[in-house]
Amino acid sequence: MLSRLDTRRRIEGLALFAAFALTVPLANWMIGNVGTVCPPDGPCLIPVAPGLLAPSGVMVAGLAFVLRDLVQRRLGLAWTITAIAFGAILSVLVAPPALVFASVVAFLVSELADLGVYTPLQRRGLVLAVVASSMVGLFLDTLIFLQLAFGSIELMWGQIVGKGLMVLVAIPFIYWLRSYDERQERQLAGALA
Repeated sequence: MLSRLDTRRRIEGLALFAAFALTVPLANWMIGNVGTVCPPDGPCLIPVAPGLLAPSGVMVAGLAFVLRDLVQRRLGLAWTITAIAFGAILSVLVAPPALVFASVVAFLVSELADLGVYTPLQRRGLVLAVVASSMVGLFLDTLIFLQLAFGSIELMWGQIVGKGLMVLVAIPFIYWLRSYDERQERQLAGALA
């Protein structure tokens, strides 16, 4: 039987699972529909820094790396791999086939690399694991996606900056989550003593 703490973490994990699985289709939809500039036959773009543009789904894609790590923290590795596959499948519903192919390949490779870095590092610290794994994932995602989707890495620095900003914005939440988890575990240990 699950404890209240386990039940709460399972519910949190399922919410994170849904958010993570929806990041890829949302990012793909945004690329074709949202931006300050939408050139014909190209992605819709947004500014991510002065003089730096990126495909509009970049912020959601950056958030995906953090969410992936949190799904693994709450639900485990099998759920994480399921969420990666589910997000890839959902992309087919919202984007053109060429964009879906580029996105899914980049997503699968980068999220699996993220998983490979996060898993051994999580024991050394949640924030370190999330930041390091996200950086590896976002570089791979950027290079693979841009090359497959547009045949060019011209927007590479905009992609890296945009995704990196989302990881930086998430760091205070990661600190809070780590503290929250530690408090909950201490309370549970105190109640069992």
